[in-house]
Amino acid sequence: MVRVAITGATGFVGSAVLDTARQKGFDVRALTRRNQTDEKRLTWMRGALDDAVSLGKLVEGSDALIHVAGLTSTPNPERFEAANVTGTANVIAAAKAAGVDRFVFVSSLSAREPDLSAYGASKARAEELVEASGLDWTIVRPPAVYGPRDTDIFELFRAAKFGLVPVPPRGRTSIIHVEDLARLLVALATPNPATSRQTYEPWDDNAFGYEHSELAKMIAEAVGNPNAIAAPLPAPVMQIGAKLDGLIRGAKAKLTTDRVGYMLHPDWVCDLKRAPPISVWQAVWDGQSGLKMTAEWYKGEGWL
Repeated sequence: MVRVAITGATGFVGSAVLDTARQKGFDVRALTRRNQTDEKRLTWMRGALDDAVSLGKLVEGSDALIHVAGLTSTPNPERFEAANVTGTANVIAAAKAAGVDRFVFVSSLSAREPDLSAYGASKARAEELVEASGLDWTIVRPPAVYGPRDTDIFELFRAAKFGLVPVPPRGRTSIIHVEDLARLLVALATPNPATSRQTYEPWDDNAFGYEHSELAKMIAEAVGNPNAIAAPLPAPVMQIGAKLDGLIRGAKAKLTTDRVGYMLHPDWVCDLKRAPPISVWQAVWDGQSGLKMTAEWYKGEGWL
């Protein structure tokens, strides 16, 4: 039986990874900040990325470690360093001390352009730590991740229901359904010479990505409001919006100044040369079907 340790298992992506790993019959140990109930093939380990003792217990006896945990948004950009860089260093140290060689790291497409945001810069520095670790690593840089339980792109679904979808200025982005991303991460947990020390940028079935307004229209169709209007926002308007969101929602703000930094970049399409091997993984959800499925989940849960 494969024994895998997972950080970030209570979050959006991490919970999907946990579910997929259990479905594959893996024995899972998952890090959590709060008390959880153990289940069949699932053991929760209370701790955090800055707690060396709990990290040691998490990885002990594991065959692989999938490091999902990280900070994606905060009004205080200085927090990215502690969460994404120091946190990754701590996880690497725990893996090496426990003799866990296989290391799958969830980075971000924003690491390609580290000068655009503190978040992207922190992920780029974390990637450097992974590459220098001496472990059998694979780095995955997801584009925009959507799917059930997501609260970030959900904002666009909710806006589409009301008829007006704000999007960044003209540009293109790749997307990936969370279930597809989870299947890739779990597949990579098994050692494979073909995936060792590789950096991948996975996407759905559209290798060319989606123009922002095109994606907004797809979301509008998914929620059943095809007449919703896509509204590209100029950079100054987005920057003002980030300040207003911070004033209104504080630490829970979805649009931050740091996020605006990389949202304004016109090209977040995944690199064809960094596609995962077809023998290891292929996306199941195309954009239209995946967005429709996600909208139905939101409606079923009463979010829309």
